[in-house]
Amino acid sequence: MSDWFTIEWHDGAVVMLDQRRLPTEEVYLTYTDVDGVATGIRDMVIRGAPAIGIAAAMGVAIAANSAGPDDDLDATITEAVAKLGATRPTAVNLFWALDRMEAVYAGVREQGLEAVQRALTDEAQAVLREDVAICRQIGEHGAPLIEDGARVLTHCNAGGLATGDYGTALAVIRMAAESGKKLTVFADETRPYLQGARLTSWELDKDGIDVTVIADNAAGHFISRGEVDCVVVGSDRTVANGDVCNKIGTYTLAVLCKRHSIPFYAAVPISTIDLTMADGASIPIEERPRDEVANFAGTPTVPNGVKVRNPAFDVTPHELVTGIITERGVARPPFTESLRALVAKS
Repeated sequence: MSDWFTIEWHDGAVVMLDQRRLPTEEVYLTYTDVDGVATGIRDMVIRGAPAIGIAAAMGVAIAANSAGPDDDLDATITEAVAKLGATRPTAVNLFWALDRMEAVYAGVREQGLEAVQRALTDEAQAVLREDVAICRQIGEHGAPLIEDGARVLTHCNAGGLATGDYGTALAVIRMAAESGKKLTVFADETRPYLQGARLTSWELDKDGIDVTVIADNAAGHFISRGEVDCVVVGSDRTVANGDVCNKIGTYTLAVLCKRHSIPFYAAVPISTIDLTMADGASIPIEERPRDEVANFAGTPTVPNGVKVRNPAFDVTPHELVTGIITERGVARPPFTESLRALVAKS
């Protein structure tokens, strides 16, 4: 992935690849204030739970770097965290990253503005570096689960575009391919934002991995005909009992996998595991604007006045999940025990 990147810190600014314009244009946007970073997250210039967390950490650093010696630094950081935290409610990495930045700030706030700016900038860059390493480790643990010659179905985009680099679900696929296994990948188009069609296929095609885009409602057809060997997806929040919250349509795939006895895996960093929630019923599900469903490529597809519901995520119950792949190993049922053990593992 040397010819592109998802997000970088450059000369005190945050640079993001505008994912709304892929696959036809590769355009980078530069944000120099916290309002811009928040807009980039909210408007899906950047998306994917780990990438959102990285962007949020950099947004806090930008807020600190924008402060002057006479500013109320406590108020500056508090306001930045509030703005960034209000962008997207479902992905737990957003709040994990903000908590991490607030903890660093609390440890250096008495040392003066320059120390705060330096510490928060270093921490934001550390979040990015660590994510890159974590994705590689997820791939190492997940690749052995993929058989040579496997036909793998994935949903939405859980690749380098959703992380600092390499991906979560796509890390498993990439590492399997790099080990010499011959794979075929089906990428659900992932309505209404088409992350699979626009982003996942773009990434895998660049890597030279055999990828075929299918309509979301074609997945059952291919699974029922024995043309899919396993499903690997990402997750925006995985809770204590192993319920997995991911892009809308994931639950449907898990039900199909259960019906046809094929493995269903979620690939997630430890930072996406939320042990404070007992089950998925408490996860806040973001509902996005009507126009994302009611229009396609600028053309109205729903009559004016007709209501639209547009949930961005759904929850897959843990009993439909074969395994949860993390950078520390693969959790198996019962997830209440295995996930807690992995989170506690150093």
